[in-house]
Amino acid sequence: MKIKRLVIEEEVKDSPVVSHALDVLSSGGVEIRYVSSLPSSLVSLDNGLYLLKYRGKFFKNCPGTMFYNCCGYKIIHIGENCPLRCSYCILKAYFRHNSLVVWANIWDLFEELSRIFASNRGIKFRCGTGEFTDSLALEWLTSYSSYLIEFLSDHPNVCLELKSKVVDLSWVEKVKSPGQVLPAWSVNSVDIVATEEKGASSLEKRLQGARRCAEMGFRVCLHFDPVIFYPGWEKGYSRTLEMIFDYLRPPDIAYLSIGSFRGMEELFEYIEENWPESNYIYWGEFIRGMDGKRRLFRPLRIEQFRFLVDRLKRWGLRRGIYFCMESDEVWRAVMGYTPSEIGGLSSYLKEIVFGGE
Repeated sequence: MKIKRLVIEEEVKDSPVVSHALDVLSSGGVEIRYVSSLPSSLVSLDNGLYLLKYRGKFFKNCPGTMFYNCCGYKIIHIGENCPLRCSYCILKAYFRHNSLVVWANIWDLFEELSRIFASNRGIKFRCGTGEFTDSLALEWLTSYSSYLIEFLSDHPNVCLELKSKVVDLSWVEKVKSPGQVLPAWSVNSVDIVATEEKGASSLEKRLQGARRCAEMGFRVCLHFDPVIFYPGWEKGYSRTLEMIFDYLRPPDIAYLSIGSFRGMEELFEYIEENWPESNYIYWGEFIRGMDGKRRLFRPLRIEQFRFLVDRLKRWGLRRGIYFCMESDEVWRAVMGYTPSEIGGLSSYLKEIVFGGE
């Protein structure tokens, strides 16, 4: 993304995030505007970015629902929206604005996290920044992950996942313990990556980045989310699996999630209006789930999940496969067990992250 406009809130003008952005953009040609307070409504900026003060809680629970199994991931809220242009992006329906925002009051973030982590040293925290934005898409401009990794080095009970669709490894030099950071990439069928993930790194580049991280001692994470139903999906996803294991060995992968395409009604309307060539919303059959989101008909989800899980196991990946926001019925149909039978999904993943192989 080429940044042409910055809107900076006065209260964060001394933030290292702001300073780094201004240094990067110092060559000129960028419109910079300071505002005295958080705008009452965020106007979408063409090639623009807001650097603002966040006044809420930075540390949040993943917004799962009681009807489906959540992985227990904790969110570090560093910004909102994403500069990439994936047609299926649920953020387009989740937020009331389309503006790209980075919360620049990083000192308030560190104060909040210090209080939580230091007072709960006996608790292991698996958290990440890739829920409401891409963890690394703006790293070149803000250096946010680098600052966060430096801070977390004093909190060994925390593991940070950096989930992205781009390859930026500039943060690596800040890592003291590779076991404390999980580089993570979203992956998809080769067809979906080529047609629906505009602005993202190619699948090959993502996997090259994952292999570089594995060679440096990191365990990586992969996320098949959303898995999309379309004619020929079996061939597309098979090719992606082949590519994954061309670059990675099963021990290189900490865990791998699988989630079916789903979303609020507003997301389907957004895709229909803005991405008319994206006809996957018309394939298969979508029903309204218990959480109010439209989901692919359960038998079709199970068919796709079985296809992926069976092939992942054939490639030798047997530990760390899990489903994102699926019911016990789906788990049992595909895996033969439910999360509660393995001690709960959150505990299972924490054991993988903190307990080693």
